[in-house]
Amino acid sequence: MGKIKVTPETWLHWYESMLLMRRFEERSGMLYSQQKIRGFCHLYIGQEAVVAGAMSVLRPEDAMITAYRDHAHAIAKGIPSREVMAELFAKATGCSKGKGGSMHMFSAKHRFFGGHGIVGGQIPLGAGIAFAEKYRGSDLVCVCYMGDGAVRQGAFHEALNMAMYWKLPVIFVCENNNYAMGTSVARTSNVTEIYKMGAAFDMPSMPVDGMDVLAVHIVMEEAVERARSGGGPTFIEARTYRYKGHSMSDPAKYRTKEEVEHYKDRDPVDHVLHYIYTEKYATENEIALINDRVKDIVDDAVKFAEESPYSDPSELYKDVYMQNDYPYIIDN
Repeated sequence: MGKIKVTPETWLHWYESMLLMRRFEERSGMLYSQQKIRGFCHLYIGQEAVVAGAMSVLRPEDAMITAYRDHAHAIAKGIPSREVMAELFAKATGCSKGKGGSMHMFSAKHRFFGGHGIVGGQIPLGAGIAFAEKYRGSDLVCVCYMGDGAVRQGAFHEALNMAMYWKLPVIFVCENNNYAMGTSVARTSNVTEIYKMGAAFDMPSMPVDGMDVLAVHIVMEEAVERARSGGGPTFIEARTYRYKGHSMSDPAKYRTKEEVEHYKDRDPVDHVLHYIYTEKYATENEIALINDRVKDIVDDAVKFAEESPYSDPSELYKDVYMQNDYPYIIDN
């Protein structure tokens, strides 16, 4: 075990944070079906241990960037559930003022830099954020998440090459949930053990059971310590699973019921709860209080989002870069 001690309080925090991610996403799915949430919506159900295991070793000032399956990352990074839900509702009180929606959560205050809809687009940005921290002389790190489909993008290889050459303080985490949209890894890559791709750049690389929050915590602690001390980047393949489709429009018929049930037997939230009971870290009444607290947070977030106003139409013209000397719209 590393320098950060895992205590009973750690396990209880993991349970509460992962349960909040799970209940938030379940409610988001329901609200989407009611057409209160529109557009694209990618749920994180099943993958909660990957981000929870990282948060227990990161500082609030450390940066995080990810792809479009980003609700749980945003909440874990400290953005209030109210603001995340309001963003899903496209309300003015959302963390991106209702302009980003499900795929583009953002908060400079919480050092959360998206939420990116372009597959793999966040990977060089993550390296860039780490470059900025090295240039400033800080010991802060950036954790850059991606899906297994993103490692087939050229930007992935370019970013890993530069990050290793410059010894940037970035941890690349591939959340390998076995499917890039509806296509399995085995059908799109000759290398199915994704972590091995880091070997091309002599980058420290390893797989981890992404359904086990403690396992994620351990490998992330090593990677973060390496980055803070000037040792450069790490590439981690977190082997996880999403219980829902790629997005709300995906019925996921490309998977067998047996496959889904196999992974549900390894549910990361249930695993943490079972461990807490086994080790007698909490009573059933104490767990019930956590469950109620999480339910109240989600209920409050939905109420806040429903009661919040939409942005004024004039907001369309704000936060958009344009040089007046070279207008893009020419009035003929």
